[in-house]
Amino acid sequence: MLKSFKYRLRPTKKQEKILTTHIEECRLLYNQLVCARVQAWEQKHKSLSCYDQIKTMPLMKKQRPEFTQVYSQVLQQVAVRVDLAFKAFFRRVKERSKTSEKAGFPRYKSQNRYDSITYPQFSKGCRLDEKGLRLGKIGCIRIVQHRPLEGMPKSCTLRRTATGKWFATISCDIGDTSKKIDIDSAVGIDVGLDNFAMFSDREKIANPRFFRKEEKTLAKAQRKWDKVKKASPKKREKARKVVARVHERIRNRRHNFVHQEARKVVNKYGFVATEKLDAKKMQKNRRLSKSISDAAWSLFRHCLSYKAEEAGIGFKPVDPEYTSQDCSACGHREKKALSDRVHHCKKCGYTTDRDLNAAINILTLGLQSQAV
Repeated sequence: MLKSFKYRLRPTKKQEKILTTHIEECRLLYNQLVCARVQAWEQKHKSLSCYDQIKTMPLMKKQRPEFTQVYSQVLQQVAVRVDLAFKAFFRRVKERSKTSEKAGFPRYKSQNRYDSITYPQFSKGCRLDEKGLRLGKIGCIRIVQHRPLEGMPKSCTLRRTATGKWFATISCDIGDTSKKIDIDSAVGIDVGLDNFAMFSDREKIANPRFFRKEEKTLAKAQRKWDKVKKASPKKREKARKVVARVHERIRNRRHNFVHQEARKVVNKYGFVATEKLDAKKMQKNRRLSKSISDAAWSLFRHCLSYKAEEAGIGFKPVDPEYTSQDCSACGHREKKALSDRVHHCKKCGYTTDRDLNAAINILTLGLQSQAV
């Protein structure tokens, strides 16, 4: 099992300039590789593979000597990214009949659309010691190692945020974990907007609404940014960073909240069942799209999934269809409007909170799939 560890980097001004140069060269290489694939198909009806493009890199280095400043495996990883982008495009083309979304052809990356580089082999060109993170063609960068690495390091990705901060994400192989599923301490979780989550044992998690709390601050920063768009580049960049910082603060608070709540769930229960919602499809509702995005249901499910796998407990996402309509006591199905917050079964008379009824149904479906 792979686990990623994210650390803050503290590069010097000289190192930051080198990192920025490497990202820019990789961006230009990415655009050249995309262009080569398009031209190969238009002129020869030939599809280039990842290996075909890696073989052309020695020639590309001769044509553009600046590519030699970047570590060779980092350049090869750019070809892998291009290959994955085209594979994802062809996959979406095949699935287009099922969904109404556009396939989205791989596009050229502008300066604001490429912000990371990857060292695919940690032992080659990348090393972590007491002094910092040593990278090929860059040097030793000071790193804030707030927790030790676990397992065997495999790869390292350097990323620049919109506010100019640098982070290193190290992917490690921590091995397999033994499963200890405890059905007796199982729980079903129904996510919502009134409450962030309702548990089948009647516990609740309040919805923090981080974006709603920062909405006025963000609007003020965006208005200031809009006023200086015709001003000097320094003023525009300063105003842009203020907007980016507000978005970053919202994202950090949301991620911290979701990770903490997911950890509490994994530590307390031995089996977790949750609903597998399609958040993107639900965001098409104009009245609720902002609130659904702010709730971060998909992120919560993702955190529960990998934390449960690491802890060795059971985790099962279930189909949410009819979990709010079916009675958890007798199984009778009755349609409800979204405004109906109380479940009252006309067949057996069972009355309870709508979200609690859905959480019990989710737990039942999860246990049924576990028994199978």
